[in-house]
Amino acid sequence: MKSILSFLGGIILTLVVLAGLGYLAVKAGMVPANADGKPAALESWVANTALQAALARDTKELRNPIQPSEENLISGVHLYAENCAICHGASDAKPSKLAKGFYIEAPQLAKDGVEDDPEAASFWKVKHGIRFTAMPSFTTTLQDEEIWKLAMFLRQMDKLPPAVDAEWKKVPSVAATPAPN
Repeated sequence: MKSILSFLGGIILTLVVLAGLGYLAVKAGMVPANADGKPAALESWVANTALQAALARDTKELRNPIQPSEENLISGVHLYAENCAICHGASDAKPSKLAKGFYIEAPQLAKDGVEDDPEAASFWKVKHGIRFTAMPSFTTTLQDEEIWKLAMFLRQMDKLPPAVDAEWKKVPSVAATPAPN
C-alpha cells in the first residue's frame, strides 16, 4: 500500500512541477504572444481540437431555414462583400494588406474554399467568431437570417448560378486595399 501511495505522490508531484514550470515560462515571456510568429504545435492542436469539438456539439441541430434561391444567394454575395471580403478576399482570391498580417492567416475563401463545410458550421463561425484568431463574432452586426444567407453563399461558392456568379465576380478585389493606419 505504501508503494502505491508513493507512486501516486510522485505522479502528483511531477504534475505540480510541470504546471509550475509552465506557469514560469508564461510569466517569463518565453511563450510567444506576437501575431506575426509561428504558433507552437501544442497551441495549434488545442485551438483546432477545441474548435472542432465546439462545432460538433453546437451545430448538430442547426438547419438553414432560408430557402435556396438566386435572390438569397445574391444577398449572400452582397453580405460577403460588405463584411468578409476585406479579410477573406474577393473572387480573385488575393488577400488584402490587412489580411496578410493576421494571426492565424485568414483563408482566402475563393481558393481555400469552404464549399465542403456544412452550412451550420459556417453559420456558427460567422455568428460566434473563432477565439484567438482575427475572426470576429457577427452576433451584433448581422441578423441570423443574414448569416444563413451568407452561409448558403459560402456553401455554393463553387457552383453558383450564372446570375449569382456574375454578381460575385463584380465584388472588387481587395488586394490593393491598404491596411488601416
